Amino acid sequence: MQSVIQAAVEQQVLRAAEEMETALDAQLHAMDNLDPDDIEALRQRRVQEMKRLQQRKAEWAARGHGEVQEVEEKEFFKCARGEERLVAHFYRSSEPCRVMDMHLARLAPSHMETKFVRVAAEKAPFLTDRLKIWMLPTLAIVKSGKATDYVVGFNELGGSDDFPTSALEARLAAAGAISEDVHHNKAAGVQREGTERTVRRGGRHRTDSDEDSDFD
Repeated sequence: MQSVIQAAVEQQVLRAAEEMETALDAQLHAMDNLDPDDIEALRQRRVQEMKRLQQRKAEWAARGHGEVQEVEEKEFFKCARGEERLVAHFYRSSEPCRVMDMHLARLAPSHMETKFVRVAAEKAPFLTDRLKIWMLPTLAIVKSGKATDYVVGFNELGGSDDFPTSALEARLAAAGAISEDVHHNKAAGVQREGTERTVRRGGRHRTDSDEDSDFD
């Protein structure tokens, strides 16, 4: 499994390097008045950016990013507080949950910036009650310790279990759970109306007076 994660990291770094190379080449062609010192400064900046990117990828991989990890109820609280972005699949033994697992397993290696976990709902009664999980599968989107959005069942993904992975990817991107290119999201053909709605928070609206973290 570690080799799979490492391969995913290397692929992501390579892709980022190619994108940065293309962007830099375009800048160089557009700036005819650049002198050698300016060009060298740009190249040095790119090298530093690549080093920072590689360091972040390595840190994510060390924390288990790049795969969907099974976590128990007690472990979840630590994960939620320690991650900037986390997608948690609350599941049980059923075909719809297996379908969701399949799509998340495809997305995790491509989105190292996000932690993906799965939680057996029947073994986490306190957590499911606190997050008001009422239907399975449900994805809870947690950002910096706060549950900010939910994907409940398949209604937002086409209404059936044969939805493409790109539909889920676009939905998670719309919620800010993953980083995704805007044009790719549009190509996925997912309806975005309502994705910036007020988040369901157990029958109430969240206010500025609410606690900073849902998992303290």
